Amino acid sequence: MTGAACSSSDDSDGGTPKPGEKVELTYWTWAPNMDKVVDGWNTAHPDIHVTVNKQDGGDPAVTKLLTAIKAGSGAPDVMQAEYQKIPTLVSANALADIAKESGGLKSKFPESAWTAVTLGGEALYGVPQDSGPMMFYYRTDVFAKLGLSAPKTWDDYAAAARRIHTADQKQYLGTFSANDPGWFAGLAQQAGASWWGVDGDTWSVAINDAATQKVANYWGGLVQEGAIDNKPMYTPEWNAALNDGTQVGWLSSVWGPGVLEGNAASTKGKWKAALLPQWDAAAPANGNWGGSATSVTTQSKHKAQAAEFIAWLNTDPAGIKALAGTANVYPAAVDSSAALTAPPAFLSDQSDFYTVAAEAAKITKPFTYGPDVNVAYSAYNDAFGKAAASKKSADFPAALATMQQTTVDDMKNTGFKIAG
Repeated sequence: MTGAACSSSDDSDGGTPKPGEKVELTYWTWAPNMDKVVDGWNTAHPDIHVTVNKQDGGDPAVTKLLTAIKAGSGAPDVMQAEYQKIPTLVSANALADIAKESGGLKSKFPESAWTAVTLGGEALYGVPQDSGPMMFYYRTDVFAKLGLSAPKTWDDYAAAARRIHTADQKQYLGTFSANDPGWFAGLAQQAGASWWGVDGDTWSVAINDAATQKVANYWGGLVQEGAIDNKPMYTPEWNAALNDGTQVGWLSSVWGPGVLEGNAASTKGKWKAALLPQWDAAAPANGNWGGSATSVTTQSKHKAQAAEFIAWLNTDPAGIKALAGTANVYPAAVDSSAALTAPPAFLSDQSDFYTVAAEAAKITKPFTYGPDVNVAYSAYNDAFGKAAASKKSADFPAALATMQQTTVDDMKNTGFKIAG
């Protein structure tokens, strides 16, 4: 990735410390207990001290960083950045290319996570920190009562959804959520989609591709026939449905048990996690919902030391253990099994939870985000919100066409070169 696709950053390590001089780094992150994680680094590396500056969340942190970049000062040395926001930050010349410092870490991460921080090119805009491989959660008691097994394919899922709703008109195996574009993007990713691509200074947009159309048509069909619900997730109604047994399945991510524990405490011991249903059981694939990297900003005067810290945080056994055990995130590193010895508390009976999660991460397909993901996601909320409300299957692929056009128009208006 070169030139106009992202402004080049200064590769020099300005402010190189003198021998014995202590380097001070600042780190913006919203992950919980990250100050305790960083204490382990500071104790072992007295010459490179990292101070954590807790942020409110991904979007506020991005806005704050972009403001600092535009002002020419005020950015941290190190920044936690959600994968989908990296192209936006790169386009604003906010993230430094650390390929020279950290490029040798590629083998330590799944291809999907590495692609997210390289945008498919030679530059490296961060080190993967945590990932969100998607997983399917289901009520074992409901499945056992109806003689159902965890669905291996999407056809199996549809059949189970119909069976469950027919047996009890109040129960649904899932819902189509028009409020969660990251969820839908993950499902499209599993089907083989990659909504953006970049070649030199030219971007491509493929939101309305065949793979995503397949996903949209599938869910439109299930919504139209009423086999699944059409209400968004993360509402008081949905939270209550998980707890009272009217929602008995959830297509989610590795972090799902924490949400279930908070929303459906009375159902503990009745859920199990499995791989996502597959389009082709002979060629298993997966998608991501969530995840972030640790990046060095272009305003850092200590690029080499910042790169050393983020390599430790995300690849050193001590860093990985602290991420998993203290920050409660799912490390992106392939070799994180030693840090994940016990299943999440909500699924304490499922001893193989992290084995399933590791398989889900391993088969996750690469996916490239674009510099205006916020525009595409907003278009998703609007267009799919109308489609879900209409309950007409034809409105689902039509919503994709709207997303595609809105995204392309925005990129052209912003000055990006678009292929085709």
